[in-house]
Amino acid sequence: MDKALQTMIDNMLGKTGKSLEEWKKILSNKSFEKHTEAVNCLKKEYSVSHGFANTIVHLSKENNSTNDDLVAQQYKGKENLIPIYDKVIETVSKFGADLVITPKKGSVSIIRKRQFALIKPATKTRIDLGLKLKDVPNQGRLEGSGPFGTMCTHRIQITSLEGVDQEVSQWLKEAYKKSI
Repeated sequence: MDKALQTMIDNMLGKTGKSLEEWKKILSNKSFEKHTEAVNCLKKEYSVSHGFANTIVHLSKENNSTNDDLVAQQYKGKENLIPIYDKVIETVSKFGADLVITPKKGSVSIIRKRQFALIKPATKTRIDLGLKLKDVPNQGRLEGSGPFGTMCTHRIQITSLEGVDQEVSQWLKEAYKKSI
C-alpha cells in the first residue's frame, strides 16, 4: 500500500472521528449512484474534509476479499489444480524476496518490478502459466500467449503436478530476470 495512503488511514480516526471500518459501515447503509455524491454526503453530513471523504469513498468500493479468498474462488470446482498452483508459487518464491504475488478475480499475477508471470486455471484440468519473455521464440512447451493476449508473450499449459518441472522453472526464472 502507498505510504501516503497508509498514513491517511492511520490518521483517519483522529482527523474524522471514525476509523475506516466505521466509515465503510456508514457508506454501506447508503446508496449513491456516483462517487461524487458519496464524497459530498460525507463532507456535508459529517464535516469530513474533501481529501478524507474521497479516500473513504474510494476505499469503501474496494474488493474486501483476502488473497486466500480470491485464490479459493478461482479454483472452486477445480480443486484438483490447487497442488499445481501451489508448486508454481513454491518454485517462483525461491527466486528472490522482491516478488509480489497478487491474486485477482480470475488469475494470480507474479510481479517483480513488472508482472512477469500469470497463473490462471484455464479449465477443470489445466492451468495456463503466462510468461513475459520478450524476443524469445516459441519452443517446446513454450507457445504463443493464447488467451493472455498482450498481458503475456507466451504460455505453458500445465495439466499435472509433474508438469511443473525443470523446464517450467527455467522459463519462470528467465521471465523473472527480464522483469527488472
